[in-house]
Amino acid sequence: MRGEKKSSDWNPSNPIRHNHTMRSLKKPQNIRFALFLTITALFIASCATVPITGRSQLNLVSSSSMLSLSNEQYREFLRKNKRSGNSAERARVQRVGRKLQQAVERYYRQRGLSSELRSYSWEFNLIENKSPNAWCMPGGKIAVYTGILPYTRNDAGLAVVMAHEIAHAVAKHGNERMSQMLLTQMGGAALGSALQSSPKKTRQLWLTAFGAGSQLALVLPYSRLQEYEADRIGLIFMAMAGYDPGAAVPFWQRMSRKAGGAKPPEFLSTHPADSKRIARIRQVIPEARTYMNR
Repeated sequence: MRGEKKSSDWNPSNPIRHNHTMRSLKKPQNIRFALFLTITALFIASCATVPITGRSQLNLVSSSSMLSLSNEQYREFLRKNKRSGNSAERARVQRVGRKLQQAVERYYRQRGLSSELRSYSWEFNLIENKSPNAWCMPGGKIAVYTGILPYTRNDAGLAVVMAHEIAHAVAKHGNERMSQMLLTQMGGAALGSALQSSPKKTRQLWLTAFGAGSQLALVLPYSRLQEYEADRIGLIFMAMAGYDPGAAVPFWQRMSRKAGGAKPPEFLSTHPADSKRIARIRQVIPEARTYMNR
């Protein structure tokens, strides 16, 4: 009838229509959209910038929390793993590590960013382990395994590895991965809250994020973007430390040849080693060399 309100019109007193509207709000696409908005808001509110590249990244984790947990886990790792008895190679790791530390600190100081490294307490340890591997925790806690020394061969080769791992740390790639895991697995909880509510799970996430677990099968590989970023930043740091970044090409070629076997070296299990990577490195070397002797 003309003038009669259609049943499809909105009527707050109509429970059938009201319930239908509420159900529509609960549709999966609406929930996904709400989740997208939440993640977007978190990213905007928790944005950090990667040095040198200037890329924006998600960082839900405070530096103080990361450094505290890093110190704890590094001490635990050293208790459970034997340090190398080879004094010459230990001295090499210390020598290269200190030069890289000074280069990183100089880079940050020149840009007025020294406060970002104020809580760093650098350590360089050579671990008796046949696995070709190395890693760096937040705060400059570095472990180099004896198994990677046949591939590094000299100070410059070792600088390639250590600078690459230091680059991951100062670029806060682990923080970024930890933030992603806290967001997807623990609802975006802050690290401190996650440690209180689920300490065991949170510590496992942390070890996975930083590649420092005793079982490398637990290590979450860095993204290709993060790997290329660490390559570029690492080459610049090693150049500032006085090492020719050109040493990166033969090092990765040696590692790639080793990866041609049935099982790739553990260092490569979390690092893509292919012709594209080496080609990218070749492109970055001229830029990195401009930082030498600065």
